[in-house]
Amino acid sequence: MKVRIKTVAKALPEYCCTTAETLPFVRDWLKGKEDRFVRKVIKIFENAGVQKRYAIMPPEKVFSNMGFAERNRLYAKAAIALGEQCLSDALAKAGWKADQLDYIITVSCTGIMIPSLDAYLINRLGLRQDIIRLPVTEMGCAAGVSGLIYAKNFLKENPGKRAALVSVESPSATFQYQDFSMANIVSAAIFGDGAACVLLSSDPGEDGPQILDQGMYHFYDAEQLMGFELTDTGLQMVLDVAVPERIADHFGQVIHPFLEANGIAIKDIDHLVFHPGGKKIIQVVESLFGELGKDLELTKTVLGEYGNMSSATVLYVLEKFIERSPKEGDRGLMLSFGPGFSAQRILLQW
Repeated sequence: MKVRIKTVAKALPEYCCTTAETLPFVRDWLKGKEDRFVRKVIKIFENAGVQKRYAIMPPEKVFSNMGFAERNRLYAKAAIALGEQCLSDALAKAGWKADQLDYIITVSCTGIMIPSLDAYLINRLGLRQDIIRLPVTEMGCAAGVSGLIYAKNFLKENPGKRAALVSVESPSATFQYQDFSMANIVSAAIFGDGAACVLLSSDPGEDGPQILDQGMYHFYDAEQLMGFELTDTGLQMVLDVAVPERIADHFGQVIHPFLEANGIAIKDIDHLVFHPGGKKIIQVVESLFGELGKDLELTKTVLGEYGNMSSATVLYVLEKFIERSPKEGDRGLMLSFGPGFSAQRILLQW
């Protein structure tokens, strides 16, 4: 049963700031800190590879002592609006009606909603009452790819069905005003807010790149590398400096056996749809792919234009590749890393 990606649509919140426009708010936040520390933080922002980012709130609210409850309320309100927008736009691009969806997956890790986002989308857009729901809340940056994996597994067992993956993330809602750790600072420097929707189908009449295979790779004893700590002030970023090194250590096992199982090698991959986790991670992975004759041009472009939007970001990279209209027969490798620690992989063919 062939499962194809029909289309991708994105949605962005109303506030947008360049890094240069953000820095005065960063300096205000750092008032009273040693000059050397302030210069170090400013340099982190300037060298993060992010030219601009979008947010669900203006920068004066992001860099404020707003409580967890208020930040989460803003997150939930924006998640519903952005989720509705990107799903509606994707349906319009595909020429599908809302009541033709059989399966909806929503992914997000930057806020807490019960009922989950999909319940609101069912009511807002008039999705079917018997639609199958899967909200995913704890896969972090990897959830964009893992959500596609879940959709593919459903569709390959159910011919003629349609699924939507909706990713909505607001890292700005997780900023910790009283936390001057490197994890919080790097998070603020690289992350942005955004949403994306991918529509998939197992209908033989649909076009779009086919998902040939998918898989997950789990790093042992690496739970401490990435995630969130739930504190009285909200979701506090956990981001170990060892992440790039651990990715490099496991890179061969993540990539080569997966491709070999499909009878191909990295030389047979035409497009790398890689999640832009941050400048250092991109540099490490790019150096490894560079040795294999590949580049991460569009990954770096998305990081610069939007920042790391957690699970949604790799879907922005996917959209850019689809917009380029790859040649028939071209293969793509989707790859993202996330808490656990884990790698998520998808093999595409146009």
